[in-house]
Amino acid sequence: MAVLVGRDTVVVVQGITGREGSFHTKLMLEYGTRIAAGVTPGKGGGEVHGVKVYDSVQEALQEHPEVNTSIVFVPARFASDAVYEAIDAGLKLVVVITEGIPVHETLRFTNYARSKGTVVVGPNCPGVITPGEAKVGIMPGHVFSRGPVGIVSRSGTITYEISYALTKEGLGQSTVIGIGGDPVVGLTFTEAMEMFEKDPETRALVIIGEIGGDMEERAAKMIMEGKFTKPVVAFIAGKTAPPGKRMGHAGAIIMMGEGDYASKVKALEKAGVKVARNPFEIPGLVSRVL
Repeated sequence: MAVLVGRDTVVVVQGITGREGSFHTKLMLEYGTRIAAGVTPGKGGGEVHGVKVYDSVQEALQEHPEVNTSIVFVPARFASDAVYEAIDAGLKLVVVITEGIPVHETLRFTNYARSKGTVVVGPNCPGVITPGEAKVGIMPGHVFSRGPVGIVSRSGTITYEISYALTKEGLGQSTVIGIGGDPVVGLTFTEAMEMFEKDPETRALVIIGEIGGDMEERAAKMIMEGKFTKPVVAFIAGKTAPPGKRMGHAGAIIMMGEGDYASKVKALEKAGVKVARNPFEIPGLVSRVL
């Protein structure tokens, strides 16, 4: 049983005819992901890398009722509409790669998704990969390998570095989820942790956090309360950021000492989590807890 994506995942690519959509469709297909259809309004009837293009998600589903997942490469100003379209079509997972979606729009569609039982990953995220089964995202497939370590991350690039470091040490991954770096995202750390807790293949979890917000503190609370029982190793990016300074990610801003590096590390360590001081310490810490 894979977390979020696996062999049963069948994808529709929204924004498939765009540069990003087309490029990553090719890479996902090469990885072995089952992509049944693409959607670009006004471009129906065409093909991209052998994948048929439709004008709407509804139209794609009439021809491909097996589709259960969407990945969104639609430009920011139209992205919300694309997400609503996927939710209303009854898809259970929507991965939003698009960055630059206004926060109030994200708040609206993530709340709507929850009310409909749809999981939204992102926006502004690298997606989800279950190594050897399916990749629904933009991560470089070759750095991942199959194994017992789950990863949930707010950062894109660091996720790849840490996954590759684990792979080189023979520590494969069960599923890797990049939840995105915006202030508001669909799937949170704690929700992802609930999924990993239930996954029999995941024996340890790596949390890759960032300064800003309180997601890591909530994760620590969940561990303290005994709601997540597997060993956890963490890394927090942004150690050197001065308070009040906005980082590269929209979500990484420190408010009055809340969400700063020290408070996150303290909360996690209090919950018994081993916190790495740099990404390269992670394989060693994971080996010790497995």
